[in-house]
Order: sequence, then structure tokens, then C-alpha cells
Amino acid sequence: MPIVVTAQDTIQIGAAEPIQGNAPEGSYAAVFEDDGDTAYFYALDFANAEQPIQNALHIYNVADVSDKHLPSEVTMGWSTDGSKVVLLINGYPHAVFDFAAKHGYCRTAFPPPDADSGWSGHDWSDDAVELFATEA
Repeated sequence: MPIVVTAQDTIQIGAAEPIQGNAPEGSYAAVFEDDGDTAYFYALDFANAEQPIQNALHIYNVADVSDKHLPSEVTMGWSTDGSKVVLLINGYPHAVFDFAAKHGYCRTAFPPPDADSGWSGHDWSDDAVELFATEA
């Protein structure tokens, strides 16, 4: 999966720590945030100053992570055109935002996208990872 890594950090599950990865070009960004209880992945568009947060995907509940005592590596990788971002935890894809298609994918399929947002999806599909397969 060819990606442009714009954020990478080692975290302790349950330790409140946001990580932001900006697209290599353009106004998009993504933020992974573990607030100590839950972790979410946010899609941001800074061109929309009124509401930069465009979508949110639930990644995990801290209480449900069996190996939370071990450090985890969080990586955000973007497509070369800056329109898609993948969240990898320990090299495993957990979520994808496709800004061009306004579609989100995550393993928990939660929460559903806001009906007024224009975004669709949230159910996981391996097609989400395939979005990066054609990248040069």
C-alpha cells in the first residue's frame, strides 16, 4: 500500500494523546485521538473554517483492548493526491477517509455519518485499502 506518511507516533492505549496528520497538499487533515476512554479518527477540512471537522469514526473503547499495556504505533498515510488517508495501528488498517468520495470506513462501523454532512459509509470494506493500491 503506497502512502505518504505524515504522522507517526508510539502511544500507550488509554493515555490521552491526539496525533494530527496533514495531507501532503491541500486543506485536508486527519486527527487520531485517544481520550483515555475511547479513540476516534476525525476528518478535517480547513477550507471550511466554520466547521473543519467533517466526519468522525470510532476506533476502539480502551476497556476492550486486550493488549493495551503494550505500546502501539499509530501511522497516518495519505494518497499522493492528498484525497484519502488511512489510519494504521501497529501496521493494521483501522480506518480510511476518502475525502473526494466523502466516504468513511472503520472496523467498528460506528457512528453512522451525520445525515446532513454529505458523507456516506462507515462500514468496513477491504475495498478501502484497495483505494491506495493504484497509487504510484
